[in-house]
Order: sequence, then structure tokens, then C-alpha cells
Amino acid sequence: MASVSARYARAFADVIAERKLDAGAVLVQLRSLTSLFQESRPLREVWESPAIPVEQKRALLDALVAKAGVTERRVRDFIALLIDRDRIRMLPEIADQLESELNNRAGRVHAEIVSAHELGEEQRSTLLAELARLTGKSILASYAVDAGLIGGVKVQVGSTIYDGSVRGQLQRIRQQLVES
Repeated sequence: MASVSARYARAFADVIAERKLDAGAVLVQLRSLTSLFQESRPLREVWESPAIPVEQKRALLDALVAKAGVTERRVRDFIALLIDRDRIRMLPEIADQLESELNNRAGRVHAEIVSAHELGEEQRSTLLAELARLTGKSILASYAVDAGLIGGVKVQVGSTIYDGSVRGQLQRIRQQLVES
């Protein structure tokens, strides 16, 4: 199903680009409705039920759009399309794919940075500059602390992991000793 959700995300990203919409605002509004969908079991049951007429599902969508303050009509239309095509259960995955697609098109990539201790501003900026050089993209970073790393940093950009932690180095040394 990942390819299906990726296809919907690319198509919506195309609409955003063609219409010159504010991608950030569209994503925030889509995430708002996605959160409502994920947090409300009754809402999921209604939107996913084949027994409930599409008109009633769309009426509920319109009420939620008004309540959530969604001002971009294309967000509403996109969710209506997912309801019509019985793809609404894929909404959270499509929203994630859309964010990745928009970031990719804008030359941005998300990096998860885990360090043994809190990084200072200078350390963060040096690390971000090096990651930008390695990837050729601007970096959207999220930071976490894991004392179990002992020292150093572990970074994940997409499916690539850069492990400069002491724990990672010890594991590599242990593996080399086992293999010898």
C-alpha cells in the first residue's frame, strides 16, 4: 500500500505546486484533520464504513473542516477524494508521504540526531553543516539524548545511519574481534 499512498501524496504535491499554494499551511491543515481522524474511533468508523452513504461522510467532513478552521478548499477536496475512493484509512500514511514529498521537492531532508548528551549551539550548527554537505540538502533536524550511547552522536537521514557513538564503535570492534 505504500506505493498507493505515495501516488496520492505525489498527486497532491503536484496540485500544491501547480496552484502555488502555501505548502506549509496545506500540510498543517491536513495534519489537523489527520489528527482528528486518528484520535476519533467513531469518525474512523463512519468514514471507513461502506454502509454509510458518501453524502453523509462528506457532510461530516464539511462540519469538521469548519470546526478545525481549515481554510484551504483543496485539503477538504483531497480528503473527500480519499473518502470517495475508499482510501481514507490511508490518510495518516499519505500525510506522512506528502510531507516527505514536499520536503524533497524543496531540497530539505529530515535528520534524527541522537547524542549522549545535549548538544550546544556550536556543535549543532557544525553537525548540520556537515550533514548538509553530505546530503546536498538543507536539514530539518530533530534532537534526542540517549546516555546509552556513552559518547558521540548517531544520525539517521532517510535510511542512512551515521553512527559516531562510542557504543557503535565498541560494537564494531567487538564484531571485528569475533570475526578474527
